[in-house]
Amino acid sequence: MAGPAPVSEPAAPPGPAPRGVRALGPLGLVLAGGISVQFGGALAVSLMPRAGALGVVTLRLAVAAIVLMVICRPRLRGHSRADWGTVVVFGVTMAAMNGLFYQSVARIPLGPAVTLEVLGPLVLSVLASRRAVNLVWAGLALGGVFLLGGGGFGSLDPAGVAFALSAGAMWAAYIVFSARTGRRFPQADGLALAMVVAAVLFLPLGLVESGDKLLDPTTIALGSAVAILSSVLPYTLELVALRRLPASTFAILMSLEPAVASIAGFLVLSQTLSVTEGLAITLVIVASMGAVRTQVGRGRAKSVGD
Repeated sequence: MAGPAPVSEPAAPPGPAPRGVRALGPLGLVLAGGISVQFGGALAVSLMPRAGALGVVTLRLAVAAIVLMVICRPRLRGHSRADWGTVVVFGVTMAAMNGLFYQSVARIPLGPAVTLEVLGPLVLSVLASRRAVNLVWAGLALGGVFLLGGGGFGSLDPAGVAFALSAGAMWAAYIVFSARTGRRFPQADGLALAMVVAAVLFLPLGLVESGDKLLDPTTIALGSAVAILSSVLPYTLELVALRRLPASTFAILMSLEPAVASIAGFLVLSQTLSVTEGLAITLVIVASMGAVRTQVGRGRAKSVGD
C-alpha cells in the first residue's frame, strides 16, 4: 500500500462545481471562508454566556453535521478502510481544533487567540514547502502575525495561550486531513461524514457543561447561525480550495485570518487601527498574495512543460 501523499502535493482536480464557485478562484474561496468565520465568531462570542464555550461548540458541530448530511447525502458504501480512517481522523481534528480554540477565547482576547492559532498553519507551510521562496512568504506572514499580537504575549493567561497554540497545531492537522479527505471523497461527502464524527465526539462535553440550556429555542437558533457561518460555509469553501491548491500554500493563506478580523473590527465595530497594526496587515496580505503568485507561476510552468 502506498504511503500518504505529502501535504505539498497538489490535490486532484475538483469535480464539477457551480460556475459562481469556480469564478471565485482559490484565493476568493479562502477569503470568503475567512469572512464567514469572522461573522460567525462574533455571533459565537455573544452566545457563550447562554450556552458556555463547550455548549457553543457542540451546537456548532451538531447543526453543521445535520445540514451537511441533508445537503450532501453521502454514500456510505464502497469506501475503503483507509478512506474511513481518514474521515475519522479528520473529524477528531475538527472537534479538537474547535474545542481548544473556544477554550482559548474564553481566557484571552480574540485577536491574540487568532494570532497564536495561525502559527500552526505557518509552521506547516515552512515544513511542507519544497520551494525556498515559500520560506520568504512564511517569514513575512509570521512577522505580521507577531505585529498583530502587539509584539509579545507575556501578559496573557498562560492557559489561554496554551489552548490557542494547541488549536493551531490542530488547525495544521485539519489542513492536511481536509486535503486528503477531499481527494478520497467526491464533493463535500467526506466533510459531512467527518462533521458527524466531530459532533458525536463533542456531544458528551457539551451536555456536561450546558445540559438543558442547549434545548432553549433561542440558543438553538443562534447556534444554528454560528454553525452555518463558522462551519458549513467556510469548511466547504476551504475543502474546494484545497482541491485546487497544495496544502502548504493554503496554510500561508490562512494567515489572512488575523488581518480579516482586524479589518472587520474597524468596519463593523469602529475599532481604529494603529500604524503598527496597519503594517502587520500589509505584511500578511503581501505574504498571502506572494504565495498565490508563486503557486500560479508553478502551475503555468507545469502546463508549458506538459
